[in-house]
Amino acid sequence: MLSKTIKVGDKEVAFRSSATIPRLYRAKFKRDIFKDLSKLESSYKGNSEAGSSFAIEDLEIFENVAYIMAYHADHNIPEDIDDWLDQFEMFSIYEVLPEILELWGTNLITDVESKKNLNAVIAK
Repeated sequence: MLSKTIKVGDKEVAFRSSATIPRLYRAKFKRDIFKDLSKLESSYKGNSEAGSSFAIEDLEIFENVAYIMAYHADHNIPEDIDDWLDQFEMFSIYEVLPEILELWGTNLITDVESKKNLNAVIAK
């Protein structure tokens, strides 16, 4: 389980990533976070290189992922994503998304390493 505090507008927000995230995301949004993050990462790379903006669907995916990771870190945030987003004056996808992708990527690497170590123990 990994945590990171990211400045969103003028607020410090805790985000957390663990193996629970895909389950929380699926339960809340009825979507697959692996597919959504893959799409979002592709859009981010394409947009940052081309200097273009994100599609509305990508922005919604970003907000959903950010919300789930923030909720995972702090269960005191509002249960409704709109209420949570309302507390920010600005929520820059260009500032926050790279941090969230890094947190998610680090969590995936940690999971892969844990599985390799478990397989090594099982093989003995």
